[in-house]
Amino acid sequence: MEIFRVTRDEFLNPKNVGDAAEPNFTGRAASFDCGAVLRLSIQVDDSQKITDAGFKAVGCSTLIASASLLTERVKGMTTGEAANIERSTDLLNELPEQRRECVALAFEALISAVQQYSDSIREHWEGDEALICTCFGVSESRIEKEIAAKSLTAISEVTRACNAGAGCRSCWPLIEDILRSG
Repeated sequence: MEIFRVTRDEFLNPKNVGDAAEPNFTGRAASFDCGAVLRLSIQVDDSQKITDAGFKAVGCSTLIASASLLTERVKGMTTGEAANIERSTDLLNELPEQRRECVALAFEALISAVQQYSDSIREHWEGDEALICTCFGVSESRIEKEIAAKSLTAISEVTRACNAGAGCRSCWPLIEDILRSG
């Protein structure tokens, strides 16, 4: 089976072992069932793109392979895209049921790192405007500018343009209001 070859290859030659370059944001995940522990770190630039990702793990070959594949995949993504990768990926879905928890741990650590990044955005917000999307620090004027410049008509388009709405989605009604009024 192809998935087992990929898992073996990633375990024997993992990519991105260690911490992402500084400054970075770190997420952690652990399993009480098997004792696995994963720490995943991301470096994010001013445009909210992940420029580096790394991990440290204590666990099975599937956990290490999952972390290696995931850190490789998220490089170049925005934090919003990375936060939603679990909803859209088939990463190692061919694995037996008992190994899927390892993949889930990798996603959990990634989400935790993105949340740490989002928390830092809110803590350092100095704008005079209210944040529409507090998960990714996106203001009303930024959303309005993206809508006007790109003739956006749907929340998914706004999310792709500036990450607004990519996290918890509690800002979707506000984005819909902006779309309707624009």
